[in-house]
Amino acid sequence: MPIDDLQQAAQKIANFLASLNKLGGMRLKYRITAGDGARDPQGLEARLIYIELGGPDTQLLTQHNGELLRALETIAAQMLRLESREHDLISFDAGNFKALRAQELRMSAEMAAEKVIKSGVPYAFPPQNSRERRLLHMAFKDLQGVETASSGEGQDRFLVVYPEGKTHLPVTPPTRPRGFGRR
Repeated sequence: MPIDDLQQAAQKIANFLASLNKLGGMRLKYRITAGDGARDPQGLEARLIYIELGGPDTQLLTQHNGELLRALETIAAQMLRLESREHDLISFDAGNFKALRAQELRMSAEMAAEKVIKSGVPYAFPPQNSRERRLLHMAFKDLQGVETASSGEGQDRFLVVYPEGKTHLPVTPPTRPRGFGRR
């Protein structure tokens, strides 16, 4: 079910963030934009509501590859009863984290493509969330000589870069690094 009343949805998110500050002890400032002003200028997200976060606790949101930032998006999407395919309608960002991460992923795509073209051997990225895999797929569309495919299930889903026309080549699934979120 899409978002029927953007202003009401934005108010729910504002109330949630106010509670997070008050009850959770967070020190965050936020600006919520809904409607046409929330559109992603790069076209990477189909967002209708955009939340920019700042303040003393911004760094907490972007640690561990932005896991807390993504968690806030998930909570907001569930509060608004959005289906999983509609989660891109809401976007949280802090300290321009998402734009910087997208740029980092584009650079990684270029390096991986160069490596695959030179070696003829597929390259597997470590497991990533669906947003980052999609950003990589989009970056590879502009690159010649390679093809991409996602493989694996759930949290272990990853993107593979193949030499063009050679998606039949075997690939060893990458292992998820030990540390945060994995015991």
